[in-house]
Amino acid sequence: MRSYDRLASLPVRIDGYELEALVRPSPFFTRRTTVFHLRGAGHTGVGEDVTYDPDDQDRQQAAGPVLPLRGDWTLDSLSAHLDGLDLFGGAPPSMAPDLDYRRWALESAALDLALRQAGEPLHAALEREPRPLTFGVSLRLGDPPSAAAVVDRIAAYGPSVRFKLDYAPEWSPELIGQLAATGATDVVDFKGAYKGTPVDVVTDADVYRACAEAFPAAWLEDPDLTDAGAAAVLQPHLDRVTWDAPIHSVQDVTRLDHLPRGGNCKPSRFGSLARLFDFYDFAAEHDMTLYGGGQSELGPGRGQIQLLAAIFHPDGPNDVAPAGWDQDPFPPSGLPTSPLDPAPDTLGFRRAGPPAAA
Repeated sequence: MRSYDRLASLPVRIDGYELEALVRPSPFFTRRTTVFHLRGAGHTGVGEDVTYDPDDQDRQQAAGPVLPLRGDWTLDSLSAHLDGLDLFGGAPPSMAPDLDYRRWALESAALDLALRQAGEPLHAALEREPRPLTFGVSLRLGDPPSAAAVVDRIAAYGPSVRFKLDYAPEWSPELIGQLAATGATDVVDFKGAYKGTPVDVVTDADVYRACAEAFPAAWLEDPDLTDAGAAAVLQPHLDRVTWDAPIHSVQDVTRLDHLPRGGNCKPSRFGSLARLFDFYDFAAEHDMTLYGGGQSELGPGRGQIQLLAAIFHPDGPNDVAPAGWDQDPFPPSGLPTSPLDPAPDTLGFRRAGPPAAA
């Protein structure tokens, strides 16, 4: 049975909603997100808008709860209703993926509310049991890049700590050797699929080659295969190439020249529940190894993606570490370690306890 079909007909009553602003400064940027609190029939469902542009977040929060969501729906009919709404109030978002990020906030909140009104948790509705969640830590290595952030975490928590590392063309052979010696790198994120964004990275085919050879078991995420040199050096390693930024639907995968063996699954990139759960089904049918990815969530969105990873791909190198693992300077003790207890709430679509932000 199609996974989405287990959810599509769930009824959901919406009486209104509120917006909650969340803010966290970091060494790189001040992160702002917005939590949707959908109310109905004595319950509240939550979802988090991870749109990165702070102006888009500020405009939404200033406008308040203006979307026409009140009524009795099914999850599927509400999704169809959202197709016709302007979620950005007449001002187009700064980047196209933001449409999916805001859509995900609304659909995930509606899913949480519908399940609470139905009196069951997500895993029961899907008839799938969440399992302990393997997670890794996503890191940039600084400017100039250094292995210190990796080494410090391993020193504090032992050799079981795993990493997804953001490549930079400044990585030297010495640094790559230091990282390889730890044996802790599961994913190298080249960020080569980003074009015209604040996180664009220069492609260096020699560094690509060095990474592919130094980390022979790691996934090679989002390489810039439009660069002839990079494409040539990664040709022998295509079975380890995975994608993140370009993937918003099953159709985006089937359009690729090479069907990947694995992939980074960020739920907010898919926007709608239908696209996300169809992707989970496609990956299972084609024996794709999935690993979860985060979007610097500050609130309940982090727990929701952790729960989805625990249900659909608990054993992958999931980039969904709990709060604290990305802090600088690194806190020495007290962080949850991998594997993480999925801790599903008894109702709805969220983990029990406080938000596991990161």
